[in-house]
Amino acid sequence: MVPAVETPDRAPASTAAPVRRIALIGNPNTGKTTLFNALCGVRAKTSNFPGTTTSMRTGHAEAPGHGALDVLDLPGVYDLEIDAPESRIAATLLEGARGPVPDAVVVIVDACNLARNLVLVGQLLARRVRLVLALNMVDLAERRGLAVNAVHLEARLGVPVVSMVARTGRGMAALREALDRVHLTTPGPGPDGPGTAAGVNQWADAIAAAVSSETASTRAHDRFTERLDGVLTHPVFGLAAFIAIMGTLFWILFALATVPMDLIEATFAEVGTLVERLLPEGPVRDLVAQGIVGGIAGTVVFLPQICLLFFLITLLEDTGYLARAAFVMDRWLSRFGLPGHAFVPLLTAHACALPGIMSTRLIPDLRDRLTTILVAPFMSCSARLPVYVLLTTLLFADRPGLAGLAFAGCYLLGALAALFTAKLFGSTILKGRAKPMILELPSYKTPSLRNALLTARDQGLSFLSTAGTVIVAICIVMWWLSAYPKVDAPPEAARLRAAAEAPALPNAQAAALLAEAAALEVKTAQAGSFAGRIGHTLAPAFEPLGFDWQLTVGVLTSFLAREVFVSTMSVLAAGQAATDVDEGVVAKIRGMTRDDGRPVFTPATAASALVFFVLAMQCLPTLTVTRKETGGLKYAALQLGYMSGLAYVASFLLYQGLRAAGVA
Repeated sequence: MVPAVETPDRAPASTAAPVRRIALIGNPNTGKTTLFNALCGVRAKTSNFPGTTTSMRTGHAEAPGHGALDVLDLPGVYDLEIDAPESRIAATLLEGARGPVPDAVVVIVDACNLARNLVLVGQLLARRVRLVLALNMVDLAERRGLAVNAVHLEARLGVPVVSMVARTGRGMAALREALDRVHLTTPGPGPDGPGTAAGVNQWADAIAAAVSSETASTRAHDRFTERLDGVLTHPVFGLAAFIAIMGTLFWILFALATVPMDLIEATFAEVGTLVERLLPEGPVRDLVAQGIVGGIAGTVVFLPQICLLFFLITLLEDTGYLARAAFVMDRWLSRFGLPGHAFVPLLTAHACALPGIMSTRLIPDLRDRLTTILVAPFMSCSARLPVYVLLTTLLFADRPGLAGLAFAGCYLLGALAALFTAKLFGSTILKGRAKPMILELPSYKTPSLRNALLTARDQGLSFLSTAGTVIVAICIVMWWLSAYPKVDAPPEAARLRAAAEAPALPNAQAAALLAEAAALEVKTAQAGSFAGRIGHTLAPAFEPLGFDWQLTVGVLTSFLAREVFVSTMSVLAAGQAATDVDEGVVAKIRGMTRDDGRPVFTPATAASALVFFVLAMQCLPTLTVTRKETGGLKYAALQLGYMSGLAYVASFLLYQGLRAAGVA
C-alpha cells in the first residue's frame, strides 16, 4: 500500500514522512547513473543483485520538505520483454520478486532520442507503475535546435514529465516535487497510452512526432554528427582513431599513476620501518612488518591504476565515443567469438587484469562475458614488465634491438593466445557465437567530472572489498612459507664473518666479506624454508622446461604476483630483495649457478621462462576476482588449469626444440 502524502503546496515534513523506495530505469547512455549520483552522491554503495553478477547501486537521498528516498539504480535496458539479464532483473524487480515493489519509478529519457526511449516508457505504462519521466539532456537538444514540449508530453502520457540536465543539476527540485505528486495519481497509461496504437514502436514514433519539433540547425547538427561517425566508425580511419585514443589513455594511465603508486610504496615502506623500530625483534615483528604490512601494500599499490583507469573510461563513455569504438572492434573480435564490448576489458587488462575482469560487467551476454573473463589475463599486464625486462636482458645481453623485439613479442603472444583461446572455448565448453552487437550510438556530449570521480571511487572500493582481504591472507601465507622453518647458518658463513673481524683488514674488504656471508645465509635459509623444500620437491616436474630448484621457487612465489619473481631471484642470487631491475641485479642473477655449477639462465632456459610468464596464470588476486565475478570456483579453476597447462606445454616445446637445435 502506497503511503499518503500531502499536496504539493503543503509539503510534508521530512521527519514524519516514511522513506520511499525509488527505482531509476532507462536506456543505456541516457544519464541514468549521472542522475543517481546527483541524487545520492557519496551516500551510495555498489553490490550485486542477489543470485547474479550484475552490479547495482543503492543510495539514500534527502531534501528539505520532501522526505527521504532509498534510490535503486537499475541496469541500463532497451526493452523489458527481451531475454537479457538486465531486462529480466529490471522486470522482476518492478514485479516485487527482488524485494518490495518500488513506490515510484523514474524513467530517464534522452531528449535527443525521444522516439527510441519512449518504447521503454510504453512498457512501463502498460505495467501500471507509478511513473515520473525525467526528460534529460534538454540542453543538448536545445543546442541542436530540437524542441520537446514537456507539457504536451505530460498531457498525452498522463504522468509527470520533468525537463532536466542531470549533469548540472538543472531540474532536480522539479523532479523531487514530481516524486511527491506521483503518489496522488493512479498508475496506468494516460489518454494516449500504448494500448491505443498498433504496436509500441509505432506509438512511440507518433508521440515523439506530436510533442517535438526540429529546425534547420537540427538537421545541420545531424549532418555533422553523421560525418564524424563516418570517420570514427570507418574500418580504417576508425581503427586508427581507436589506436590513437586508447594509446593516449594508457599513456596517461602509466604516466599519472606512477606518482601515487610510488607514494603508496614509500608510505608503506616507512610503516614497515616504524613497525620494526617499535616492536621487539622476533617472529611477531617479522609477521607484522613483512607479512601484514607488506601484504596490504601489495594490494593498495594497484588502487591508483584502477581508480584512474575507470575515471578515464567513464569520461570516454560519457562523451559517447566508447559506443563507436565498440562498433569498430566488433568486426575484428567477432571472428574469434568475442563481442565488440570485450575490447574495453581486454585493453584494461594490459594495465591490470583485475579491473579488466571487473569491467566485463559492461558485456550484456553471459556467454560472451564468461569468455572475456577467461581470456583477459593473457593480456600482458604491468606486473609482468619487471619479469620481461629481466628475462629479455638475460636472453639478449648487449643486444638491445633483439631484446626490444622480444619484449614486443611478449605482448603479441599474449594477445594471440587470448584470441585463439576464445575461438577454442567458443567451439567447446562455451559453445556459441558472439552475439551480434546491437547498440544505439548515443549523442556526443560533455562528460561529467563528478560522475567519473564517483565511478572511480566506487570501483576502487569494490576492488578493495572483493580482493583485498584475500590478497592480504595470501601474502601472509607466502611470507610464512618463505621464512620458516629457521635453519642454522652454514659453516662457510661463520668463516667469512670471522675473517671480516680481522683487525688489519681494510673496511671495504671487511664489508665485502660480511655481505657475502649475509648472502650465503639468506640463500641457505631460503633453500631450507618450506618454499625452498617445495622447490626441491617440485623441481623434477619443471626440469623438462630447463628450470632448477631456484627457478622453480621463483615460479612458485610468482603465483602470488608475477613481479615477486624478480625479488625472489635477487634474494637467491645476492641475499637482497629488489623491486626494480638494475644492472647490478641483472649481473648477479646472470651469474647464478645450479648445484652442479652450470648457469641457471642459459639462453634456452631464459626463453622458456619468458614464454611461461607470458602465458601462465600467476596471479592469485586475479583468480579471486574471477571467482567473484563468475559466482563460483569452477571458472577460476578452469582459468588456472588451462593457462598454466598451456604455459607448460609451450615452454616445454620451446626449450626442448632449442636444445635439439644446439642452443644451450
